[in-house]
Amino acid sequence: MSGMESLRERLLGPLPRSLGRANRIAWLGILIVTVLGGAVRLWRLEHPHRLVFDETYYVKQAWSLRLFGYEREIREGLDKPDDLFTNGTPDVWGTVPDLVVHPPVGKWMIAAGELLFGPESSFGWRFSSAVVGTLSILIIGRVAWMLWHNALLAIAASTLLAVDGHHFTQSRIGLLDIFVMWWALLAFWFLLLDREQARRRLAQRWPVWAEHRRAGPGARTPWGGWARQWGPGLGVRWWRLAAGVSLGLCTGTKWSGLYFLAVFGLMTVWWDLGARRAAGAPRWFSGTVVRDGIPAFLTMVPVTIVTYVATWAGWFATQGGWKREWASDHPADPGSLAALVPDPLRSLWAYHVEMLTFHVGLHNEHKWSSNPWSWTVQWRPTLFYAQWPKRGEQGCEVSDCVDYIASLGNIFVWWGASAGLLVVLFLWLLGRDWRAGAALAGIVAGWLPWFLYQTRTIYSFYAVAFVPWLVLVVVCCLGLVLGPERASRRRRRWGAAVVVAYLVLATAWFVWYYPVQAAVVIPRGQWQWRMWFDFWT
Repeated sequence: MSGMESLRERLLGPLPRSLGRANRIAWLGILIVTVLGGAVRLWRLEHPHRLVFDETYYVKQAWSLRLFGYEREIREGLDKPDDLFTNGTPDVWGTVPDLVVHPPVGKWMIAAGELLFGPESSFGWRFSSAVVGTLSILIIGRVAWMLWHNALLAIAASTLLAVDGHHFTQSRIGLLDIFVMWWALLAFWFLLLDREQARRRLAQRWPVWAEHRRAGPGARTPWGGWARQWGPGLGVRWWRLAAGVSLGLCTGTKWSGLYFLAVFGLMTVWWDLGARRAAGAPRWFSGTVVRDGIPAFLTMVPVTIVTYVATWAGWFATQGGWKREWASDHPADPGSLAALVPDPLRSLWAYHVEMLTFHVGLHNEHKWSSNPWSWTVQWRPTLFYAQWPKRGEQGCEVSDCVDYIASLGNIFVWWGASAGLLVVLFLWLLGRDWRAGAALAGIVAGWLPWFLYQTRTIYSFYAVAFVPWLVLVVVCCLGLVLGPERASRRRRRWGAAVVVAYLVLATAWFVWYYPVQAAVVIPRGQWQWRMWFDFWT
């Protein structure tokens, strides 16, 4: 093997031509799972035809954004605005702006479905959630392929996300957290594409850099001084820029997207450090800081900020939004730094201060609130909707029935990941497996920050933001079960059989719980068999 081929394999793994057939199988399997996952998410999406849980806020606010460019309060004195909205009378607003505490991206996405199918369509309220929920099944499969280059593990990742009840439920309801998950997952995929592209560039440019370095300090080269020890520059990182845009949209859905920016930013630079070290750069640490770390910061952070501010375009373009004219009523002192800031931006800043005060101080008793310690074991799932029809009501054919939507995760994802976290942490810290670190990154960004808010009212359904990385933790463990490429054929066959059996059990669990996650009317006795724990009865 030539030095160039050896370097490329150290940086990128097996050559693409050796993976062609496996990649085609992976694509086929992922697409089949995506189509099936999308079908069950879209089937009966319009039921129940009523605003469920916090849809009462986001669905109406989304249509207000569509009409006015900002959110308005419900008209004073209006009786039962939710009933009016759902029954074809969406004009429920007054003229007073509403103080909303989440940025507008997720609501604009909900509004896209309402625009397509009409504001009175419950299918339209939830359409965007179902679309991104379905597409995320495709993306997680491709992410898993890029991590392991194994068709079975890639299909396993798509399958586990498709059959997770937590992800399924929130793909069928007009809330914001599924959009946080989507933009974070998309950014993660972009950064994996950037990692591959950067390592390919490093392998291509390394011989030229090495030749110039051997020319000696007196030779005229593009690299001088310390730069001779760093390795070549990698040029403009377009996938990293795309990740910045995606993280701006993630933050523009909920501020928790900022944690993904911080963690993913460190992760992508860590990957660059590993690449320069593997290539043999003498000053790999300082080279990573100068050639990769600083450009990464200057690419991702400003792009995220600019994208985030741009998401407020509707608020900027109109005059009636909450605190839109605050700066006019509170002029800056002449000659101060604040006087250099345009009034709309000062008004937006004042609005954000009020939003932050609300989030930090939110503390009220709620039946479905939960502590983040309990999230991964699904100790306190969120009940979104419950009706108790009697015989003859809503198709009930026995004395008592249940019509239910519970955001209950699949134990083969959540309990499997809970058990696998230490294994994956071991693989990353002691086994130096970058794929294990990548799986942990999304959990660190999506889960750990919530431990800072022990007194704040929070809910387990927020955890959907990091469910793709729980899936990756499980897949990482399934990869150990499958065995390495160099293992015997018999060992790999038995490993594959166990992986397939795991997926079958996870799918069976999903099928069993489908009625209580998709509002299918079932006899109360059947409901009690599924609710084998008495969390909310």
